[in-house]
Amino acid sequence: MTTPAALRATIDLPAIPRSVPTARTVLAQLLSAWAAEPLRENAELLVSELVTNVVRHVGGDMAMQVEVALTAPALRVSVVDASAVAPTRRTPSADGGYGMSLLEIVADRWGVQEDPAGKRVWFELRRHDRSTRKP
Repeated sequence: MTTPAALRATIDLPAIPRSVPTARTVLAQLLSAWAAEPLRENAELLVSELVTNVVRHVGGDMAMQVEVALTAPALRVSVVDASAVAPTRRTPSADGGYGMSLLEIVADRWGVQEDPAGKRVWFELRRHDRSTRKP
């Protein structure tokens, strides 16, 4: 049996607060179905931050797409929204500002790309083969 090159899913969500837990839940279900549970905790944290940024800074009638792709080497999650304004790192406070810092700390790679719809903010988490790790 051959392994597919990638498993993919796209989720359309409105830029409203309840989309944050929805994105987390759907991502967790995908990772469970794809047998990639070890990536779940960090992926849920980071997708929450990206979706929250859209809700807080784009909002309104705008919709967003959460794109998920799992390949042998990595999980890549992207959030596409209709704003061309790139996210900026803020000084964390009680009101937030942790999102971009968390991306830098937790993700193996991340970035921002222009998109015909606006922008795409993405992160990658590498899959680690436990059999090759040293004790």
